[in-house]
Amino acid sequence: MQPQTCPCTSGKAYDTCCGPFLDGRSAAKTVKQLMRSRFSAFSLGGFGGYLLETWHPDSAAGHSVESLSVRTLNWQSLNILDFSQKGDEGMVEFKAEYVDADGNAGQHHEVSRFVRAQGKWLYQDGELIS
Repeated sequence: MQPQTCPCTSGKAYDTCCGPFLDGRSAAKTVKQLMRSRFSAFSLGGFGGYLLETWHPDSAAGHSVESLSVRTLNWQSLNILDFSQKGDEGMVEFKAEYVDADGNAGQHHEVSRFVRAQGKWLYQDGELIS
């Protein structure tokens, strides 16, 4: 059963926000859409196939559908601080709040880089910001 409100904290309904990307009905047209849908995939768990499919193969080494399907953190919110998209390259800076298995709150702050290959946006890599 999928949530009614999208986990990406856009405030939109899941079925009209990230749902179409995660279930393969649509492909992200922007880096911001891809970032939100990947956050939702991590948040919900069970979407390792989607995460691997939207990860550039040059930087996806060591990841598997199985490992990416496991929900390791309880993701609480996504805040996109900045983004840009020009040609076949894009960037999203975000902060994501989570709670770990021990109940400790944390924050993941990253600048993610994306590339478009064969018309499809892919996560390339990211730089953690402390």
